[in-house]
Amino acid sequence: MRELVIIGGGAAGLAAAISAYDAGIRDIVIIERASRLGGILNQCIHNGFGLHTFREELTGPEYAARFVKEAEKRGIEALTGTTVIDLKPHEVTCVSPSGVSVVQAKAIILAMGCRERPRGALNIPGFRPAGIFSAGTAQRLMNIDGYMVGRRVVILGSGDIGLIMARRLTLEGAKVLAVAEIMTYSGGLRRNIVQCLDDYGIPLLLSHTVTDIGGKARVESVTVAAVDEKRRPIAGTEIKYECDTLLLSVGLLPENELSAKAGLELSPFTGGPVVDDSLSASDGIFACGNVLHVHDLVDYVSEEAAAAGRSAAEYIRGERDGSGYAEVTALHGVRYTVPQRIRLGRKDVRVRFRVTDCFRSASVVVRCGGREIMRIKRPVMSPGEMEGIILRNTVDGPISVEVEE
Repeated sequence: MRELVIIGGGAAGLAAAISAYDAGIRDIVIIERASRLGGILNQCIHNGFGLHTFREELTGPEYAARFVKEAEKRGIEALTGTTVIDLKPHEVTCVSPSGVSVVQAKAIILAMGCRERPRGALNIPGFRPAGIFSAGTAQRLMNIDGYMVGRRVVILGSGDIGLIMARRLTLEGAKVLAVAEIMTYSGGLRRNIVQCLDDYGIPLLLSHTVTDIGGKARVESVTVAAVDEKRRPIAGTEIKYECDTLLLSVGLLPENELSAKAGLELSPFTGGPVVDDSLSASDGIFACGNVLHVHDLVDYVSEEAAAAGRSAAEYIRGERDGSGYAEVTALHGVRYTVPQRIRLGRKDVRVRFRVTDCFRSASVVVRCGGREIMRIKRPVMSPGEMEGIILRNTVDGPISVEVEE
């Protein structure tokens, strides 16, 4: 029986392991399916990481290396090249070149990250020629394997990976013709729009989508059209781009097949487990990072994972209280909150959420048991950037979070 098993050796898994160790847990093992620790950060060679955590700007590999070094300094065990194939409360089944093994654990932390939404989910007409990549796949091919994915490129979706790849391709000599976004707002951080598109003269076409892909053996053209308020293409607005590559940056999905196998309740809004303020998804199972909900900054992933590590340590030591719960409800303007429930009597609880639309000069209003306990003015809020508040009051009733304009 191990004390703590962490599934995933990326930013979340490493931060959770280090935090749990510092909280007194020594018998820890990280299970990572890749050949080395670091996760997706290893292919993110651009800078912009670590501004909150380390107060300096790092590349993805540099950010990951700092956590790997800290984990190694503490002697935390890591099983790389090992894939978890089944999950039950207090039991993990994994497979590696040496065979199948079952690990019993007092506590388990889920830190599997997320994956990209594929073309099959988009219903784009046309053949299936070469030259269509998810933005993350293109990033790996270029940054890890050294392949140039295309010379004339159209990008569908304005998520952060797509924006960053627009700049990356441009710096490598490709021509990025346009970034099309079906929504009325970008799904990425504002800083990435400025630094990756505006600085290189790449047009961002809001309320546009791809309606056709030309070419059989290889992409030869991509047709983009404006959409109406119901996101249906508007006839007569089509623009045909002669190109050889289409990148898809159309959203990320938490990797929760294992969570479903374990019988965890999954949120229809985040795609991740429903958790309380200790990031507990069930008895002995905790979740953090992009497997819980998709973050925009890795610094927030590390912060959340550290909290999960501390909570798991408390659980292992039997310090978790058995108080009741107050449900957290997302009302007008708020798509979801994490956590979705808070233990009664708790205070100084961090709640993260995303808004449903772009808001200017609006207020985030929090109520507990129907009475207003917090009102915070925010000059700008958009769905592409995660928001956060800290509930200083003691929670003694149901919580609601909404936006008032």
